[in-house]
Amino acid sequence: QNVSRHNILCLYAYNKQKKPSSSLFRNFFTKRTKELKPAVQSAPGWKLFGKVPPRENLPKDSKIIQQEYEARTGRMYKPPPPSARRKNIEFEPLSTTALILEDRPANLPAKSVEEALRHRQEYDEMVAEAKKREIKEAHKRKKIMRERFKQEENIASAMVIWVNEILPNWEVRELWWQGLPPSVRGKVWSLAVGNELNITPELYEIFLSRAKERWKSFSETSSENDIEDAGASVADREASLELIKLDISRTFPSLYIFQKGGPYHDLLHSVLGAYTCYRPDVGYVQGMSFIAAVLILNLEEADAFIAFANLLNKPCQLAFFRVDHSMMLKYFAAFEVFFEENLPKLFLHFKSYSLTPDIYLIDWIFTLYSKSLPLDLACRVWDVFCRDGEEFLFRTGLGILRLYEDILLQMDFIHIAQFLTKLPEDITSEKLFSCIAAIQMQNSNKKWAQVFASLMKDNKEGDKNHSPAPKS
Repeated sequence: QNVSRHNILCLYAYNKQKKPSSSLFRNFFTKRTKELKPAVQSAPGWKLFGKVPPRENLPKDSKIIQQEYEARTGRMYKPPPPSARRKNIEFEPLSTTALILEDRPANLPAKSVEEALRHRQEYDEMVAEAKKREIKEAHKRKKIMRERFKQEENIASAMVIWVNEILPNWEVRELWWQGLPPSVRGKVWSLAVGNELNITPELYEIFLSRAKERWKSFSETSSENDIEDAGASVADREASLELIKLDISRTFPSLYIFQKGGPYHDLLHSVLGAYTCYRPDVGYVQGMSFIAAVLILNLEEADAFIAFANLLNKPCQLAFFRVDHSMMLKYFAAFEVFFEENLPKLFLHFKSYSLTPDIYLIDWIFTLYSKSLPLDLACRVWDVFCRDGEEFLFRTGLGILRLYEDILLQMDFIHIAQFLTKLPEDITSEKLFSCIAAIQMQNSNKKWAQVFASLMKDNKEGDKNHSPAPKS
């Protein structure tokens, strides 16, 4: 080791005398330094000559630094009181912003008055800017909260509409197809039919009393047979009051509740008699007793009369019960449009026998299927009829034809008429409504109402073309 040290010193002296370029010396120590770098990083450390103790690179605690400072200077460091450190500060800052107002440590030069004033001014500017940002953020938060409250109010109001109006109606419309419960059926029908005529229970009592007076006068002046013969020819339809008695006995005879002596005989008689006095232009038409009876089974007396009068005031029912032939033909024509669209084979089969819809549709429409179908199935038809209107009456007719299409294709005119006049009693609601659901009430992108309106328009134009020319 001494030899190597002596050789290095001799080489250094020789190079110094020769004054060579420092590249050789620099390269030598550079190479040596590179070789020693890994050793420096490890413990114990190395320097040019000999070993050195390990270096402590651990960070020192502030208390240790303070103790070393006190031992080196020989004086104790006392931090200034809080009052001296924070002068004229309105609040304790939560960040390092107010550190600019701090006094320097005792081992550093104290701040000058100008510097302290400048720091104070900078601090005030930072505080003012922070307050501006805070106020701006507060306004922004308030705006967001207002918008959120407004949105929540809109959601709440929309929720009320959906819960109280949309969702119940949506669900009821779907449940109508499955059939309404008997306990709510009358109420739903009454609401669906409405009361456009504004009939009150008091008005019903007035016409009921008038009907009773007529019955009394008829019983005193004429016999039952005379009234039956004369009722059809009398211009005043109120003369048909006595005819109601004859038709009531034929209403749902299997139930034995509307016949004379039954619990609903007088009730049905009262509703029909009051209506003939309320609408003498319509009077009583055979088939009305079935409609009134179905309503009486589901509603109270006055409510049944109100629903009955409003139901018969609908365009389709009014056309049939007033025997408006032109309007009835329009309904039959519209029916045949969808008949041909949905059941083309059966339509051609009926055409081959010249079997027109009036042969079977009149009885179905006049009684709203309450005479042709079982009572529980007829009530299900009424459920959807109250929802969809007159269109469903004709759709139900097409559903019946679809249900018995295979049977009807094997029959002739007489047997078809007899079959459709008296349908099988074993017809089930599941089969019928599945067939009704398969009927598409759309022809060339036109729905029932559009097809019927076009037929009405064509009829008006035809009447204008065939009208006689005015005399000159």
